[in-house]
Amino acid sequence: MGLDKEILRLAIPSILANITVPLVGLVDMAVAGHLDTGDAFLTASLIGGVAVGSMLFDLLYWNFGFLRVGTGGLAAQAYGKGDMQKSVSILYRAVFLALLCSMFLIAVQWLFVKGAFLVVDCSPEAEMLATGYFFIRIWAAPATLSLMAFKGWFIGMQDGVSPMVTDIVVNVVNAVASVGLAFGIGHLEGIGFNGIAWGTVIAQYSGLVCTAVILTVKYRRTVFRHTAFPSLSWLFHGGDSGSFFSMNLDLFIRSLCFIGVYIGFTTFSAHYGDLVLATSSVLMKLMMLFSYFTDGFAYAGEALTGKYIGRNDMTLLRKTVRRIFIWSMSLGLVSMAAYAIWTEPMVSAMTSDVSVIGTASDYVTWLVLMPLAGCAAFTWDGIYIGAVAARTMRNSMLWATALFFVCCGGCLLLRDSGDATVTGKSVLHILFLAYLVHLAARAVYLTLLYRKSVLSRVV
Repeated sequence: MGLDKEILRLAIPSILANITVPLVGLVDMAVAGHLDTGDAFLTASLIGGVAVGSMLFDLLYWNFGFLRVGTGGLAAQAYGKGDMQKSVSILYRAVFLALLCSMFLIAVQWLFVKGAFLVVDCSPEAEMLATGYFFIRIWAAPATLSLMAFKGWFIGMQDGVSPMVTDIVVNVVNAVASVGLAFGIGHLEGIGFNGIAWGTVIAQYSGLVCTAVILTVKYRRTVFRHTAFPSLSWLFHGGDSGSFFSMNLDLFIRSLCFIGVYIGFTTFSAHYGDLVLATSSVLMKLMMLFSYFTDGFAYAGEALTGKYIGRNDMTLLRKTVRRIFIWSMSLGLVSMAAYAIWTEPMVSAMTSDVSVIGTASDYVTWLVLMPLAGCAAFTWDGIYIGAVAARTMRNSMLWATALFFVCCGGCLLLRDSGDATVTGKSVLHILFLAYLVHLAARAVYLTLLYRKSVLSRVV
């Protein structure tokens, strides 16, 4: 029971925070889906514009996932060893790197967008909307990347409450600001589609302010007071910087694989018109809902795995992995039932476009199946992050991505009939199958390598 309490202490705040995470995408799509345009096709274009614009940021930010993943695993192991100086130094290094990366992204924003649309296939209307969305939201990059580092560090420090508070602030502010700026508040007239992007920018910086307050109130005296600020030269050359950057290279390659899968899913959909793109985008958002619950236990697994590896405690490490999986897979069964009952009402809540609602109803079965493989894959990710087993995680994604595109080969075998939308609806079935296969491949690979890549870390 003691271990279960520890798991729940870490998991429940993350789950509560994660419940608000999908609201960012859901609110953005819902705002776009309910803007009064008087044209059902244009409504689908607005949803597609948000989807493609969000995808462009996923292309960017997934590359920097190591700022959270690497920071969390290393901080957890430092916490397990009781080395607070090392833990704080890891945070400084990650935040400084986040700010450098964000400055680079702002500098190359125009080149990135132009290059992205050489390979991203969508309608001219969706491209125009997505481009405007991107050029506004890019100014949140310093806050967004820094928050990744802070979240990882909080988790490594066995603190599930601080990232929960930050995430809730970000997501609530995003919902309020996006709706208010798009539709207007009181006598103030809304600015329409661009208000969605500006709402996100305001939300990200609100989260950064919240994090600064938490560090000052909660950690200034207990952690930072007894540690020294490292020199800039140490951040890049001292301590374990070599292993830090080597690990992050593996995580960067893993992120590229995620991007490949996401681009493949979205661009295949976009090729068949805005209706198919809008449907696939809405369903993808719903498909990821269960992960926001499972990730709570994955984060708990990350924190506890790192702590017990730092302490060289094999007994508690094994028990943690077993109990994390029991909790996670139980949530998976609940998720399957929820998709079977509520998928169609959730789609209706996201858009009033009857064509998108009607098309989405054909794919409910795929959403019901996803938690079977997804819960296992996401839970293993958390455990491997805590073990800082970046190379194995990289290899699992390489295999999974290859299988995804092998399955997607079926899309290329389909030829456009007289009605591209009909062909596109068939393509969506292939894409959902490919996504399910890629999740299963990750779960199987990480299960087979568990002893070699996780348990062997205890010496």
